[in-house]
Amino acid sequence: MKKLFIYLLLIAAAAGDVYAQKDKDAKLILNELSKKYRSYTSIKTDFSVTVDNKQAGAVHTQTGTVISKTKGNKFKISLYDPVSKSKSAIDHEIISDGKTQWTYLVDQKEVQVNDAGQGDDAFNPAQIFTIYEKGYKYLYTGTQKTGGKLYQVIDLTPEAEKAQFFKIRLMIDKAKKQIYNVLVFDRNGSKYNYTLKTVTPNVPVADALFSFDPKKYPGVEVVDLR
Repeated sequence: MKKLFIYLLLIAAAAGDVYAQKDKDAKLILNELSKKYRSYTSIKTDFSVTVDNKQAGAVHTQTGTVISKTKGNKFKISLYDPVSKSKSAIDHEIISDGKTQWTYLVDQKEVQVNDAGQGDDAFNPAQIFTIYEKGYKYLYTGTQKTGGKLYQVIDLTPEAEKAQFFKIRLMIDKAKKQIYNVLVFDRNGSKYNYTLKTVTPNVPVADALFSFDPKKYPGVEVVDLR
């Protein structure tokens, strides 16, 4: 089941004719999102992800935190153990300094090393804020009111012909101009539902956060997959 979370948001596939062109209303909304996000130096987000695995007939929810720099593809994702009594017990982490990417599996005492952007977790929650910027067609489908707030809904479909997912739906807080929810539709019928609980811009963060030092983790096996 852990692989379901490590394969976080791989790029999606095959679009219908309705997505033949990029929608102007959607483009305007997405441009506003990009402009706001790019105005930050860093961002910290607490989120939850629910995986509805149709093939296994199971639903699993996990919480996590992502801290990222808006430039340089630097990020650290911490996913918390869903069965631990401690809310801060780490299940696994994905860390990137923009060149190297580490996936640290806590219970296996193993860290997998890849070039940045490579490996099983080639897409991850750190990219939620920029997912729409490249490789997707988009359509604005209207507004939805949830919990007293108004959200703009945009459906993304990939330009790639072959991929595991066929659609990604964004819910955007209209007042804050901020992504609230990302729903990913898998071709096998499963769904990955990411909800952003908190979004804190410009958090102070040192570059050392975006690297993995095995010396600080005695007994951890380093598996270099580069």
